[in-house]
Formats: sequence, structure tokens, C-alpha cells
Amino acid sequence: MQTNQKLYLPPMGCGTWAWGNRLLWGYDESMDDELQAVFNQCVANGVTLFDTGDSYGTGKLNGRSEELLGRFQNEYIGVNKDNICIATKLAAYPWRLTRGSMVSAGKSSARRLGRNIDLVQLHWSTANYAPWQEWALLDGLADLYEQGLVKGVGLSNFGPKRLKKVHQKFTERGVPIATLQVQYSLLSTYPVTELGIKEVCDELGIKLIAYSPLALGILTGKYSSKNSGGNSDKSSFPKGIRSILFRQLLPGARSLLDSLQAVAKSRNKTMSQVAINWCICKGAIPIPGAKNLKQVQQNIGALGWELDSGEVAELDRAAAGTDKKMVQNIFQTK
Repeated sequence: MQTNQKLYLPPMGCGTWAWGNRLLWGYDESMDDELQAVFNQCVANGVTLFDTGDSYGTGKLNGRSEELLGRFQNEYIGVNKDNICIATKLAAYPWRLTRGSMVSAGKSSARRLGRNIDLVQLHWSTANYAPWQEWALLDGLADLYEQGLVKGVGLSNFGPKRLKKVHQKFTERGVPIATLQVQYSLLSTYPVTELGIKEVCDELGIKLIAYSPLALGILTGKYSSKNSGGNSDKSSFPKGIRSILFRQLLPGARSLLDSLQAVAKSRNKTMSQVAINWCICKGAIPIPGAKNLKQVQQNIGALGWELDSGEVAELDRAAAGTDKKMVQNIFQTK
């Protein structure tokens, strides 16, 4: 019983990893009213794709991001409401071993959302450590589509070789793959420049989604003052786990950040807006996160204009010359 409606994907989306995550992002329930305002601002400005996951949220707050999105959409009144697209990723947990377990997971996400998922995705590939597990999970995704419970199916952290195999299998079932998301930014070009994933997506008619387009905040320039040289002041780094990563990456990323700042200044834009716009110019749909109105307004400022080919080439050169890159997702396949 396949009654899937058309999936609408805007030029940019909003990532909601932080909505419920205390460990990395310091989420607190007192933030919910502002997160509702973030959601409203996104939708009102055409940013209608929200990427979440059934594993988003820490401890007792597991699934919190989905619950919040369901509530926010229900309470939103305004333009673009019909274009809202909620994309959730179902985790490849080791205890999810059957196609039925994925169908059940999709139904659980729908209950938290209070509506069907628009785009269901496999959160990561198990090919690197348990390839025997993956086909059952993928069959479950296809089942959700065939049963009319989702509008589209997507993948996450798949490389070109694996993607082609899955695409062939899904084609045999008549199930299109709508999207693939990978970690893609000026500090993480590996999936595109080394794996060649964009060319394969274009060939197969799959939209590429760029998660972490601001490299967890490094590309915002917020942490790239004189303190990024070596004698770093603790106050110049974010709190928690990200601080360790930033201390490793910022010194080697200085030339890239300088180039990003120069382009931003000439464009009268922020570094964040240029970094996000670069992703759009590369044919990807970036999904930067936002926890407050200031951040979402920054993100929205990346829309409605485009870097020219010279600026893109300049940033490409700076990215290629960066000493240290973002650590790749351990689940990313080839």
C-alpha cells in the first residue's frame, strides 16, 4: 500500500542534535521556549527541513528532539507550515537486527512526533563492523516506504561503493533513495574530494545533505581570535568535550579562517554565513544547528545570495591547505 506524497527539500535545513543533548550541547528544559521561537523563525523564512534522530537526547531525554519537533510543529501557525519536512534518523543499534525492528522504530518516532516521519534515514552504516546486520535494517526502511508510513528514504554516512549497492537493491524494490547525508564543510571535504560522493549522488538522483557545515562551531570565527595561535585562553573555547577538539584543530585551521574572514568582510556577511553558503554552492543542503534566535538569524543570512566562482575557488584552496581536518565519523564507509 504505497501512497507516498512528494518530499519537499529546501536549500537549507536545521539540525536538531542539540535539542535534548546535555552532554555535548548543554541542553536544559528551560531552553524549550526559545527553541520553539527558533523553529518558528526557521519555518517563516523557508527553512522547513528539520533533521533529527531517535537517539538525539541524553539519558532519560532520549527522543527529546523528536518530541520537541512534534510539539513545535503542532503549535506553529504561519506561512510554510505545509512545507515542513521532518527527517529522522533511526539508529543502527546492535539490538536492532530485523526489518521489523526498524519498522517498529519508525512507528515509535512517529508517536513522539505526533505524525508520520517525512524522511526516514538509517543513521549510520554498519558495514565497517557488522555488515551482516545492515541489509535487514535497510529492508525495514524500504518497508516503511512501501507501507506509506514515510514520504522518502535516506541514508547517512554511506560512501559511494556502499551507496551504489544499496541503490541497486532499493531500485529492484521500486524504492527511491531521496537523500544521503555526510559530514561536509570547509574543514571536512573528505567525502566529496576524496570519496567522490557528490558525483555518485548526482548520477543516482540523490540529494546530498551536509551535516556539521560549521564544523561544530569552529567555522563561525567565534573561537578564532588571537587565542587560536597557541597560548590559548580557556575562555576562548567552548565548554566540555568540544574544547579538546578545538584545541587540536584551531591552530592548523588559522589560514582557512583568515580566508573565510576575508571573504565574509568583502561580502558584508559573517563567517558562518559564508561557510554555509559555500556548502550550498557545492550543491549540498546544509543543516546547521541553532539553539537560539541569534544563531538561527545568522544561518538564515546564508540564503538569498551566492558566492562567485572565484570566492569558492579561494575557499577551496584554503580548505585543501589546512593542516588538520575534522575527525571523520567512524561509521563513514567507502
